[in-house]
Amino acid sequence: MPRDIPVGNGSLLVAFDCEYRIRDLFFPHVGLENHAVGHAFRFGIWVDGQWSAMGPEWLIERRYLPDTLVTDVKAMQERLRLELLCHDAVDFHEHVYLKKIIVKNPTDQPREVRLFFSHDFHLSGTEVGDTAYFDPRTQAVIHYKGRRYFLLNCCNPTACGVQYYACGLKETQGLEGTWKDAEDGRLSGNAIAHGSVDSTVGIALQVPAHGQGVVHYWICAGTTYREVVTLDQVVREKTPENLLRRTENYWKLWVNKGLCPAWEKLSAKVFRLLKQSLLIVRTQIDNGGAIIAANDTDTFLFARDTYSYLWPRDGAFVAAALITAGYSEISRRFFNFCARIIEPEGYFLHKFSPDGSVGSSWHPWWRDGHPELPIQEDETALVVWALWRHFEHFHDVEFIKPLYRSLIVRAAEFLAHYRNEDTKLPEPSYDLWEERRGVHTFTVSTVIAGLRAAANFAGAFGETDLATKYRLVADDMTEALRRHLFHHDLNRFARAAYPTPSGDYELDTTIDASLVALWYFGVLAPNDPLVESTMEAVHERLWVKTGIGGVARYEGDAYHQVERSDRQQVPGNPWFICTLWWAQYLITRAQQTSDLQEALRLLEWVADHALPSGVLAEQVNPYTGEPLSVSPLTWSHAQFVIAALEWLEKRRALHREAGPPLATTG
Repeated sequence: MPRDIPVGNGSLLVAFDCEYRIRDLFFPHVGLENHAVGHAFRFGIWVDGQWSAMGPEWLIERRYLPDTLVTDVKAMQERLRLELLCHDAVDFHEHVYLKKIIVKNPTDQPREVRLFFSHDFHLSGTEVGDTAYFDPRTQAVIHYKGRRYFLLNCCNPTACGVQYYACGLKETQGLEGTWKDAEDGRLSGNAIAHGSVDSTVGIALQVPAHGQGVVHYWICAGTTYREVVTLDQVVREKTPENLLRRTENYWKLWVNKGLCPAWEKLSAKVFRLLKQSLLIVRTQIDNGGAIIAANDTDTFLFARDTYSYLWPRDGAFVAAALITAGYSEISRRFFNFCARIIEPEGYFLHKFSPDGSVGSSWHPWWRDGHPELPIQEDETALVVWALWRHFEHFHDVEFIKPLYRSLIVRAAEFLAHYRNEDTKLPEPSYDLWEERRGVHTFTVSTVIAGLRAAANFAGAFGETDLATKYRLVADDMTEALRRHLFHHDLNRFARAAYPTPSGDYELDTTIDASLVALWYFGVLAPNDPLVESTMEAVHERLWVKTGIGGVARYEGDAYHQVERSDRQQVPGNPWFICTLWWAQYLITRAQQTSDLQEALRLLEWVADHALPSGVLAEQVNPYTGEPLSVSPLTWSHAQFVIAALEWLEKRRALHREAGPPLATTG
């Protein structure tokens, strides 16, 4: 299920599924640790002797309040004759998740409505050794294990503190959990449970005929009992209403800080998605600097692992989007994080946890009796490329100074030496899709871009010998790219070249959207005939020829495969990233304003296939348009931001419009 209304503050992240149930709850890092691990936190209503938990029998609309990370969820249940309007947020400063529920009673009779909140915690990712108990000092329920504490409380207009509670066992002895106890509108009052436990709390609300009432509910996250009790006191004293209001105001300030009038030249739905994408990207970034690919534990179904890692590649693209939009404080934290995790030899490993530890990997260190470096070299190159974009935009010399040796030169030395001396191409590494080991056009292009960026830095710092060295290597590699990876018979570049025992290369001519790297990173001009013929093949062979459309990742893509028979019509599922790459190609080639219309239509295609909240998945079903794979995917949103801002910049250039840059703040 997609996570279509995530809310967070960079340390606490709460994500809901399409049935409006909390399914992921991360603390103290975005992406680490997940204290729900995909298990549903149920939200139920009891009224007039009837029970209903939020789910399929509710009609639910999930959106955000405009320009915020405060949800705007409407839910209706015909059988209960109730309407709910809910607002969820994580306070922008305190580690508190807040929910406001407005209960509307359309009947002619006053009614008592009881609201129940169930918590299926798996603290630090496992159910072993948890404790849940009712705390009489705060009139709340607390879950804890080790250094992780969560306090759960609520209030109605007349009192604060839970009125009903139960702590019990789950996932053992056939027990389903305390949420079953709420179906009769009451709870057992069991005050403590340990091991594999859950809890449910409830509160009653008197709602007048044709009127409404309000309940607030919150979760305080901390590392000690004292921390969560102090946070609970903050919520009571400042009131949940004021905390929600200040959080709404904060995000409006944040998303509009770099806004300039040119943004409104976009169509209304593209403009809305541009701002919502920036906000959603922020929910996936840890305050320590790690930019997480996605936080959606439904991916457990594939290899029992998640996307809750920093891939330096994804992070570099996301940082590039934030740089373009003017968010230098976030990109600085990312690059500082990269300086901490780079290997002494100058490369990045596959992926990393938000605390900087090395993430899981499927790339081996040993193959066919020989050691090999298990890396995707583009990840190293792209960080240097993105850092130069940052410096060009913000010119923050004092920020760059400590990174020059530790990150830039260290990475550039690796890029310059990790290559075949005979062919001048990089040594084999894994491709950006993490599936094949070889010499990939995408990787070669990024390495050239990374070396050119390093040469720019070296020149700026007065180290002309280094600058010359990196430029010469980049130039040699560009010529080698033309010589070894262009297929003359097909008149286009190959996806990859695989070394043969004879020292030559065997070309992989599969059409792959990643061939955009040839022009995307400035290796070749977009109007170079070799690029034009390659991009024509990409569009012709990868455009999905159904009513949905969009660009597939590559021919025969089997990841989350939907179509297996007609690969001419559906070469793979449409990816937002790949479709946006094609839009960017059209933008960069535009010679007059009318040339931008097709790119704008592609931006609108993305907006049309977003969820109502604005969330973008990784890919969509080629027949239904439904989201596939993880959702939200941070890179999808970042690529949309980059494409939309590039469209605006190109329009301004074509119009020769005067005025400030699109992003004016740092």
